[in-house]
Order: sequence, then C-alpha cells, then structure tokens
Amino acid sequence: MNILLVVVVVIAVILAITGGLVQSLNFLLWVGLVLLAIAVIAWLIRSISGRNTTR
Repeated sequence: MNILLVVVVVIAVILAITGGLVQSLNFLLWVGLVLLAIAVIAWLIRSISGRNTTR
C-alpha cells in the first residue's frame, strides 16, 4: 500500500508540472492536485488509525 501511495504522489506531481507548463493541458493540473489530495488523505487515515502492516 505504501508503494501505491508513492506512485500516486509521483504521478500527481508529474501531472501538476505538465498542467502548469502547458496551458492546453490545464485540466491535468487539477487531476494532479486531486490525486495528491487523495494520497495525503489516505496517508493521514493510515497514520491516524495506527495500523502497522509491517512485521
């Protein structure tokens, strides 16, 4: 699950940069921000719940 969150954050950053540089792809900025927000929320829920999946 942790690797999935890292992949989502990387994709979100790439889409945010692409959306910021290319005006015609401005919607990618919003997609990147939404993916970043989802990743942060998932990380917060995981850290608050206190579940540790590593043994």
